[in-house]
Amino acid sequence: MAVAAAGLSSFALLYAPQPVLPQLASAYGLDPGTASLAIGVATAALAVAVLPLAWFAGAVGRRRVIVWSVVLSALIGLLLPLAPSFPVLLGMRAVQGVAIAGFAGVAAAYLADALGTARLAGAVGAMIAGNSVGGMLGRLGAGFAAEPLGWHGALAAVAAVSLACALFTATTLPRDPRTAGSRRAAAPADTGARAGTGVRVTLVVPVVVGALGMGAFVALYNAAGFRLAAPPLSLAPAAASLVFLSYAMGTASSAAAGRLTARLGRRTALVTALAVTTAGSVLTVSASLPVVVAGFAVLTAGFFAAHAVANAWVTADAPPSTRGRAAGLYTLFYYLGSGAGGTAGAVVYGHAGWTWLIVMTSAWLLLAALIVLLTTRRPTSPAPAAHDARTRTQENQRTPTS
Repeated sequence: MAVAAAGLSSFALLYAPQPVLPQLASAYGLDPGTASLAIGVATAALAVAVLPLAWFAGAVGRRRVIVWSVVLSALIGLLLPLAPSFPVLLGMRAVQGVAIAGFAGVAAAYLADALGTARLAGAVGAMIAGNSVGGMLGRLGAGFAAEPLGWHGALAAVAAVSLACALFTATTLPRDPRTAGSRRAAAPADTGARAGTGVRVTLVVPVVVGALGMGAFVALYNAAGFRLAAPPLSLAPAAASLVFLSYAMGTASSAAAGRLTARLGRRTALVTALAVTTAGSVLTVSASLPVVVAGFAVLTAGFFAAHAVANAWVTADAPPSTRGRAAGLYTLFYYLGSGAGGTAGAVVYGHAGWTWLIVMTSAWLLLAALIVLLTTRRPTSPAPAAHDARTRTQENQRTPTS
């Protein structure tokens, strides 16, 4: 519950400006590509900060970094509506992105320490489900509050809720679970798992998938407000923000990612999720509002499942001594993809329209799926989670307990 609250707070703050990008563009006289920097700057700053903060968390404790991350980012969110100009707002968003990196880059490693690799896919899926709830509520809250309160009041309202979640995390998050004894117990099993896997492929494949998938996903949602407000759909801001209810599909699919991986294997599960994301994005080309809404629901479900599988893949295969850095590496490229892809998508939409945006993002998603297929082999041995559990059981039987 504490980690879920932290995720809700962090991702509500990170993406709260997304539904009010048209209002920001109107207020400051910006084109869609420039307005989208309110998202891109924060995610790029998060990406730059995530590896240093993952290293720092290994020295001072992951719990401490998570707590400071959520509290500080919420406080900056409360100050954000006071920014006197768009450049100042971007500077504050960059600082907020650095603060959020403390949670985004450390949480998966914290859960791995607490639960071990055998249960990690389900745990990370549950964590990402909480993250998606935060992203959905932040966007919906800002979208609905924008009409009566303006974009200033909308961002302040999201920040107030996020601060309450951050305080809950600060008071309930258990202390760092790893001890010297747990490190010794985990080391032999981890060594066996590491010896049986290709470390280079283990890192490169899910990291590339995270970057390409997140770039496509954020590009679509950055332009969604403009697309829904323009003819022929012509929706009001509050009605357009309802598209973020699609995140409920992401919540369900990421929570189910662990079961999908256990049934299909992570290679097949990841390719399937990317194919679903691509199919959903193609549906949004339609001029029919129900079809567009269905498309966003499908692509959101597919993306969050892919993200959960790829994230757990990186963290599960890393040895305990480098788990934090491996999770940080994934998060680094994930948010580099978000910043670069989101901004590029808004520029393409502004100059060429929605159809060409779909062409570009579909190419990214299909490239990610092709990389998975070409660089990994279909598993012939038991799933990694089951293998880790068996190895740990055998090791425990050989090692006397004190």
